[in-house]
Amino acid sequence: MNIKVLLEELVQLGASDLHLKPGIPPVVRIHGSLQRLKHPAPTPKDMEEVARQILSPFQREKFEKTKEVDFAFGVTGLARFRANCYVQRNTIAMVLRHVPVTIRSIEELLLPPVLGELALRPRGMIVVTGTVGSGKSTTLAAMVQQINRNLNASIITIEDPIEFLHRDQKSIINQREVGSDTISYHEALRHILRQDPDVILIGEIRDQETMEIALKAADTGHLVLTTLHTVDAMQTVNRVISFFPPHQHQEIRYLLASTVQSVISQRLLPTVKGDGMVPAVEVMIATGTIRECIINPEKTPLITQTIREGVTQHKMQTFDQALMKLYQDKVVTLDDALRASSNPHELTLRLKGIQATADKSWESFESQPADV
Repeated sequence: MNIKVLLEELVQLGASDLHLKPGIPPVVRIHGSLQRLKHPAPTPKDMEEVARQILSPFQREKFEKTKEVDFAFGVTGLARFRANCYVQRNTIAMVLRHVPVTIRSIEELLLPPVLGELALRPRGMIVVTGTVGSGKSTTLAAMVQQINRNLNASIITIEDPIEFLHRDQKSIINQREVGSDTISYHEALRHILRQDPDVILIGEIRDQETMEIALKAADTGHLVLTTLHTVDAMQTVNRVISFFPPHQHQEIRYLLASTVQSVISQRLLPTVKGDGMVPAVEVMIATGTIRECIINPEKTPLITQTIREGVTQHKMQTFDQALMKLYQDKVVTLDDALRASSNPHELTLRLKGIQATADKSWESFESQPADV
């Protein structure tokens, strides 16, 4: 099996992922759908040889101990790839994701323009959330690029692994990879404030210690960009608090309310034309009302309603408001919009033009009632 040929085909097809395992032909994911390639199924020995070729000695040692390893690598003249190598049924399997060499801008990704404004804020924490494969890393890269093009800043990233490679423009960017440039997230973050950063990017927050350092860095005047595997803003607030023991919850609520700038949550949908994926994005911005909702646990369930009502004045939007606009603009189908919706029944009523008389929070997303 020639792995380079498979990677070239992955890029040519515009696929996001390549799945390899013994016994079945290689499988690619194109715009969310899995398709088998017309190549022979690899054998267990083929998979061992591929692993030997693309894993560094350090990564091979880790793989032998843990039976799985995350890593990234580049193929000269082709692209960069993020990969996971793991064991299933006592044989090696892999998933390789295509990471574009060119970092697309916020505008090119069809993300809400307010993200460009948020990226240029001087301090606080911005959390990008979503399920695996929802484009969190791509959005973070676009926000770092926005800073790089516009501000004279020192940016330090801690990633596992490094995906997008940034080149210094107005800013200076140092990218550190867990495993090769630093032992762990914890070790890197313990020393990071002595490395004179203005902006800190943490690839993913996985535990209490990392979250605690991120909150303190944001509280001491740094801009912190990071990700969580949560589905929306309200769940993100609850997840941050759940990292800590109950006796600290109120303290963390106050700290989070004072430091968070925004929670940006994403879901990817296939386009009507079938030529790509488009993000539906919920944007929570930390207004006075949002901060009050974070501090008071009884008001936390009101976060989604507050986001919905903050469309015009604060440029916030819920998932369903974003989905309505995508459907009204004929970017996505009705079925896909309803499938991604947080409240399909309410979205259906809105598309039919049915709403409470006093509710004006959807006006900027509504045109004519749709034929639903």
